[in-house]
Amino acid sequence: MNLTTPVDIAPSPLRIDHSTPLLLMGSCFSDEIGGRLQRAGFEVLCNPFGTLYNPLSIAIALHHALDDREIDTDWLIHRDGLWHSWMHHSRFSHADHDTCLAQCNQSIHQAHDFLQRSPVTIITFGTAYCFSLQGDGVPPTMQGQVVANCHKLPAAMFTRRRITEEEIVDTWQAFTALHPTLFTVSPIRHMADGAHGNQLSKSTLLLAVDRLVGLCPDWRYFDSYEILMDELRDYRFYARDMCHPSDLAVDIVWQRFQDTYMSLQTQSRCRQEEKAARQALHRPIVQ
Repeated sequence: MNLTTPVDIAPSPLRIDHSTPLLLMGSCFSDEIGGRLQRAGFEVLCNPFGTLYNPLSIAIALHHALDDREIDTDWLIHRDGLWHSWMHHSRFSHADHDTCLAQCNQSIHQAHDFLQRSPVTIITFGTAYCFSLQGDGVPPTMQGQVVANCHKLPAAMFTRRRITEEEIVDTWQAFTALHPTLFTVSPIRHMADGAHGNQLSKSTLLLAVDRLVGLCPDWRYFDSYEILMDELRDYRFYARDMCHPSDLAVDIVWQRFQDTYMSLQTQSRCRQEEKAARQALHRPIVQ
């Protein structure tokens, strides 16, 4: 008796090996798979702007990277002794304005240089909800601007809404010239939106991605969301918060990713590299 409903993933013409540079952008699920790719010996640039969750914020960051377009001081906000970027994760925040701006723009240049080598790009959408700037204290050039991170600023500074399927498709049509792109939808549930709100969000993302992969022959979809929701629909595959996948669940998704996009020879090298990475973490006992 089969006690699961395995997700059938069709063979993909997109193949990945260790000669393939990989750019990953999106939700924290990108960090999970990106970390495993790095340990498996791949050349990876993972979330150069930090973790990004909604499709519009990811598109804004990607536009800046492709054009090598720096941000200016309007993109920064001072709060609690630190400068923060509306386009970047809080790991770029800094007490010094110029240092914060320089670090943020360096991330743009790094992503631009990486993209010039035509890597495969892996995009993970996490949520269809976004925040836009509004009100007093927001520069005129930034009014209505979708932000990647609210940095715990007052709610009055933002308008929150759910992006539509059409908005996502219209925004991402501009990237059809991008080299092979693999879309995923994060299986991590955003329960702050409520169970129903989370389902509406994920459904919007899935519908949008389904349309996007029909726009460009080099665009693909990987079923990470379906693997966790259907094949691994048991709380033993979740972390203690019951929303994030456990390490075992990510390992299973990682193996399905390898089966879909890598040859047996490449998978063998992955195991060798992972073993070497584990051994490097061991510290010898000094007598």
